[in-house]
Amino acid sequence: MQYSFSIQKHVLEFVKPAKTSRNIFKTRTIYLITLFDIQSGKSGIGEAAPLSLLSIDDVSDYEAILDHKLLAFCEKGSIEEADLSDYPSIRFGIETALLSLEADEKGRMYQTNFTLGKSKILVNGLVWMNDTQTMYEEALEKIAAGFDVIKLKIGALDFDDECRMLEKIRKQYSAFKITLRVDANGAFKPDEAQEQLNELKRFEIHSIEQPIAPNQWDDMQRLCIESPVDIALDEELIGVDVHTQGGKLLRYIKPQYLILKPNLIGGVSIADEWIKLGHNQSINWWATSALESNIGLNAIAQWVSTYDNLLHQGLGTGALFLNNLETHLELKKGVMHYKAS
Repeated sequence: MQYSFSIQKHVLEFVKPAKTSRNIFKTRTIYLITLFDIQSGKSGIGEAAPLSLLSIDDVSDYEAILDHKLLAFCEKGSIEEADLSDYPSIRFGIETALLSLEADEKGRMYQTNFTLGKSKILVNGLVWMNDTQTMYEEALEKIAAGFDVIKLKIGALDFDDECRMLEKIRKQYSAFKITLRVDANGAFKPDEAQEQLNELKRFEIHSIEQPIAPNQWDDMQRLCIESPVDIALDEELIGVDVHTQGGKLLRYIKPQYLILKPNLIGGVSIADEWIKLGHNQSINWWATSALESNIGLNAIAQWVSTYDNLLHQGLGTGALFLNNLETHLELKKGVMHYKAS
């Protein structure tokens, strides 16, 4: 056996409740995995954290499964032989622990301009669901804080009210100054979505994430063809085997963007495969955290930096928690830096 392991449960507390069209988060349970290399004596820490109501491995006996899968991994020494296809968050946890184990003394998993302090990652400002006045005010706060790309979660409120909110923002900030993204989390109904997308066009929206619920390929394909607003697939990728179904999905639906959440799709190596498939179809991408602690967020940010991607990433979630863990990442004015010292 090459590895041994330990598991530490940690409950993250939100600064304030985070609301989507599916759920309201007040706490977030994560599992910190420490892998020990028996021969070298080195250790690395990763994060396994299924997301409630979204991860395919959000199951009641998760802790027991995590322990079992880690034991299987340590015995076999290979992620591919540990049978983790149904447990993407565990695969991500093991993968990030292995990256951490191989990191240098300054925590650099990858030697990139970002981790060497020579470049930055652009990050969008995230506005969670709330009443439209509060969302409007938070959007202005994000802009004042230096974010020039703002992402707003929509779909849970009256659509006309949400449009009025977007209109108020646009009256103050043109598309030349501020880019607006929206995320519906699958809340639109297929027979109403086209009309809603037509309305959103008035506000010069950059893109909309997952306008309708996943697994409606015909409707999503139609929307991607007819929508005046570019569409990004998010939940659509969760639970899809990238090797056997990924290419078919992208060729059929033909979205404009992919939203990659390594914790939900099986790790950064699986995200790499989605990027390759997307490149073959001229589909661009950006990465978004899935409410990980700074352990998972750090791994995702370092991985993103291995690509020459100029789009703003969805990696600004570290400040959401009261009791987050220490990090080398620093986010100021919509720009993320890696502080190795």
